[in-house]
Amino acid sequence: MTTFPRSPRVQRGAIIGLDPFNPVASIVVFQYNPESMTRTLSARSMGGEGDPSEAFRLKGPPEETIDLSIDIDATDQLETASFPATAMGVSPALASLEMLLYPKSALVVANAVLTAAGMVEILPPEAPLTLFAWGPTRILPVRLTRITITEEAYDPNLNPIRAKVALGLRVLSYYDLGLLSVGGSLFMAHQVIKEVMATIGGVGTIAGSISASASVGVET
Repeated sequence: MTTFPRSPRVQRGAIIGLDPFNPVASIVVFQYNPESMTRTLSARSMGGEGDPSEAFRLKGPPEETIDLSIDIDATDQLETASFPATAMGVSPALASLEMLLYPKSALVVANAVLTAAGMVEILPPEAPLTLFAWGPTRILPVRLTRITITEEAYDPNLNPIRAKVALGLRVLSYYDLGLLSVGGSLFMAHQVIKEVMATIGGVGTIAGSISASASVGVET
């Protein structure tokens, strides 16, 4: 794909799993940024029907979901005979995404051994803290809720070499994680940035209205 030579360098979006035991395996930098994404916000209200004092009360920040689709293509890497595309196509990139939904195999085996040994209470394994990075003003803790993979082409060994991946994300806030947690703090920083941008937008709207009114007055 050719672009205008003086066009600004665009940052790439990414999904990052903060896994201290295997940090490299959970980093997915988008090869191509999606052209659009759908964000849905639902108010987290108190829900006090018939009680006027509860009508405008909020329990916390809104519940937000994000849906987007990314393309993964090994064509360029295959043309330059780059590993691992030559041996596995785009399977490693797909595996990095999928592993964000899998419990670690070592922990599954360890829990099975403890269960066989008579341990009654086994803690379910936790997924790593996952971040959705979309520019410097939007780094959000998320839970990956859905991955839909459409494999579109294969190499002679049936490794996928091109795929379209639809992702469903649920944003996790300090309401979910606690304000003092890493994820909760990141979300609070995101909310503060939103508040600043909203204030800038409001000031700009008022200034624009005043300027337009003054122009109309001069013309009349």
